[in-house]
Amino acid sequence: MSSKFVHLHVHSHYSLLDGLAKIDDLIKKAVELKMTALALTDHGNMHGSIEFYKKCKKANIKPIIGTECYIAFEGMRDKRPGIDNKRYHLVLLARNEIGYKNLKQIVTAANLEGYYYKPRVDKAYLRAHSEGLIALSACMAGEVSRKVEKKDFAEAERIAKEYEEIFGKGNFFIEIGHHPTIDGYMEIQKGLARVARNAGIPLVATQDVHYANVEDREAQDILVAIQTNAQLADTNRMTMKNENNSMRSMEEMVELFKDTPDAIENTVKIAECCNLELELGKWVFPKLELKDNRKPEEYLQELAYAAYKEKFSARDADGEIKKRVDYELEVIIGKGYAPYFLIVSDLINFAREKGIVTTTRGSAAGSLVSYLIGITTVDPIEYMLPFERFLNPHRPSPPDIDMDFADDRREEVLEYAKGKYGRDKVAQIGTFGTMMARGSVRDVTRALGKPYDLGDRIAKLIPMGSQGFPMTIAQAIEIEPELKKMYKGEPEVKQIIDLAKKIEGCARHISVHAAGVVISPTELTDFVPLQFEPKGEKIITQFNMHDVEEAGLLKFDFLGIKNLAILGNSIKIVKKIHGIDIDIQNIPLDDRKTFELRSRGDTTGVFQLESSGMKEMLVKLKPSCFEDVIAACALYRPGPLGCGMVDDFIERKHGRQKVVYDLPQLEIILKDTYGVIVYQEQVMQ
Repeated sequence: MSSKFVHLHVHSHYSLLDGLAKIDDLIKKAVELKMTALALTDHGNMHGSIEFYKKCKKANIKPIIGTECYIAFEGMRDKRPGIDNKRYHLVLLARNEIGYKNLKQIVTAANLEGYYYKPRVDKAYLRAHSEGLIALSACMAGEVSRKVEKKDFAEAERIAKEYEEIFGKGNFFIEIGHHPTIDGYMEIQKGLARVARNAGIPLVATQDVHYANVEDREAQDILVAIQTNAQLADTNRMTMKNENNSMRSMEEMVELFKDTPDAIENTVKIAECCNLELELGKWVFPKLELKDNRKPEEYLQELAYAAYKEKFSARDADGEIKKRVDYELEVIIGKGYAPYFLIVSDLINFAREKGIVTTTRGSAAGSLVSYLIGITTVDPIEYMLPFERFLNPHRPSPPDIDMDFADDRREEVLEYAKGKYGRDKVAQIGTFGTMMARGSVRDVTRALGKPYDLGDRIAKLIPMGSQGFPMTIAQAIEIEPELKKMYKGEPEVKQIIDLAKKIEGCARHISVHAAGVVISPTELTDFVPLQFEPKGEKIITQFNMHDVEEAGLLKFDFLGIKNLAILGNSIKIVKKIHGIDIDIQNIPLDDRKTFELRSRGDTTGVFQLESSGMKEMLVKLKPSCFEDVIAACALYRPGPLGCGMVDDFIERKHGRQKVVYDLPQLEIILKDTYGVIVYQEQVMQ
């Protein structure tokens, strides 16, 4: 390895409201400093591991995945007030795949079993999961450091040897740093060197990186103030403002530790020992227990062909529908997705059997196989929906079927999945709330102790942005003249905005993804680390939905829809009052009174038709057939609304504008939409 030094103790913004640097910032700085390896060791979690690994590889930097975990005073399950709210720090690095698996298990156990103020593990758990790991004694909050701080060198040596015994000789290092601005810090570092010498344990130099560049120090201090609900002017608050926790260059680190060159050399030796190779993007599926040990592929074919015979054989004289079934099965099975289709079918059919109102959305409606095995209820032959929009041999991404359930009974379906596939194999997916533009401005203003009105005035000048495209502070300054004027003319405003730009986009908290669920073939910790949702009991992945899929797990979307609950309750009320059973799948699609209601905009409570803008469009459109309603849902989007497509559609429907087909062959494709190309399927046809 060509590096003279490697940073092995590094925090990103996934050390929530403590680390400032985004993964991109860390890697950009490492490239600038010509680093050939870099570690990521966020506090008590592995949120950024996959993102870090992929981006390091792309930048030709060796990724070293780790965490700075919390060590319980005694047992990790002890939760005694005033005693177990204290803990020590310990840095763990994965040497290989075994170490990476143990790291996931340690982080998961700390969160699910040892959480008390922070996610904690104990030495017994570490001992059982130490293979493939390298441990560093961590910062001033490490157990060895705490004993040295108290001048208890004998106990410090005993503890150091205990950790060496847990991880194995050559796999535990005493960590030293260089932060002379902290009172008593350098004296403790001398004590740590003495302990290392006496115990025969190697030293390792670290910087405890929390931000990429030294000029980011104040912004990181702001983050800590936000975390602790403090102001910078508060005298008795948690702060790192007197330290330099930026990513120093190799040359700086060599100079700072010139008296202990072995501590520098050991960073390179450790990096050379860490050779984790992850196989990303290779999906695995839950294990299906099928009768007679049938393979999922065989069972899927059996179900599909039986349903084809029942629904289509009598009207498939030319065999074209059978050919489509054959083709879809060939693609689905060829790409290895048979288990996925069977699981979705199983979940949907369970919901129907239990009277849970359910439906599926999205391009899955174009799959005839999905229709045949009960995933969808729309006949793609009747509506001329192409399979290729949903899945084709050249599509690299997995199928994505949105399952909608009545929101008051969604948990029943989740419980069914846990019961069938195993509670240790099912979890909801985590997602991150980030510091948005307006919130960043208000948070910075508060932390600086500035008047609330000032922050509010600045924040309100930042436009809201659109769904999926949040407005950034930099963009707002460019497009909002008043904001640009304040930024250039008022130093106080400039200070707030400059700091807000640095914390903007940082992860603020983790929460539960609205729909995403993962089901694994073995224990989830074989693939992802887990934790509880904040202040709740739901188990969630520490990876976001993209990283979960990179880790090998397909996302199942369980959406809870209030309108489906309303629909289900309405059916029950009709049954109770009128004694009528309503089959929601077999209601008439040409009821005149229903279209009269829609034409008046009386659609409150109707899913996707109840916004004021949609009601206004329906009044103008006056839908007279089901196809008009389908088109209305597709047209009510920013693109069609902004380019005149909606007006053309309405005018042509009412005969006020001539319907024109550029080619005669287009009439069969565009007839239902009056010559206007509304759907992606029409383009594909």
